[in-house]
Amino acid sequence: MSFELPEVRGTLTENRDLSSLTWMRVGGPADWLFQPADEDDLAAFLTELDPSIPVFPMGVGSNLIVRDGGIRGVVIRLGRGFNGIEIDGTTVTAGAAALDAHVARKAADAGVDLTFLRTIPGSIGGAVKMNAGCYGSYVADHLVEARGITRAGARVTLTPDALNFRYRQSDVPDSVVLTGAVFRGEEGVPDELHAKMTAQLAKRDETQPTKDRTAGSTFRNPAGFSSTGQSDDSHELKAWKVIDDAGMRGATIGGATMNEKHSNFLTNTGTATAKDLESLGEEVRKKVYETSGLTLEWEIMRVGEP
Repeated sequence: MSFELPEVRGTLTENRDLSSLTWMRVGGPADWLFQPADEDDLAAFLTELDPSIPVFPMGVGSNLIVRDGGIRGVVIRLGRGFNGIEIDGTTVTAGAAALDAHVARKAADAGVDLTFLRTIPGSIGGAVKMNAGCYGSYVADHLVEARGITRAGARVTLTPDALNFRYRQSDVPDSVVLTGAVFRGEEGVPDELHAKMTAQLAKRDETQPTKDRTAGSTFRNPAGFSSTGQSDDSHELKAWKVIDDAGMRGATIGGATMNEKHSNFLTNTGTATAKDLESLGEEVRKKVYETSGLTLEWEIMRVGEP
């Protein structure tokens, strides 16, 4: 796709391969990759950009498959100008590019409990969009507001009500690029909060393939969660269990496999294409439906052209 782009202070790269920017290490090129210098640079770019040109905001690629044909239009990836963390009492303000784990650690240093973020891969923008959660706590439980910039270049604030949080979902408008978020946590003792996170990490590493090329949980749990993302102990149906029951733990297509350590982790063994990964995911969905009547929903975002 050929088009003219506005002048920027950040970095614009044409035909940028995206595979190195995703945890799965697959995917084709973006027509353009824009890394804005700061909010003013992003706002000016969006104001002047032809509205017909598609825009895709991309975080650190931890929950994403970019298809082999790449992405048409402009991929926006926020960096240093968007990773600040400020703490005032029990209120934590973080840029959309701040890593979830870094926010959790900085908050704990200040005696604020946002420990649920520690084991969540990715950055704050993605955490808000996906209502990320772990160990019974979710973004929906702590978010005060999210901030962003529209395609028209206007700065906007999004309330939790406007975001309509659900299990692993929210209603962030397609026209908004998230730039930051404000959270509120409970007071805690720093040493105790850090000890809690250390225990969470150990538990995660015991049960999840954290050293493999995955994008986190592949499918949402099919039942047992309320609209805000809170767990419901009366229902414990898990995606990995129905995948196991369908005989798909360890299933492979090309270089893609459903991880033997945790079968809800679609994994690139080193040679997978995006097509391998998505095809295997769809085969898992088919087998689960045939054996249980349940339709698994993708938790990993899949974007771009085949």
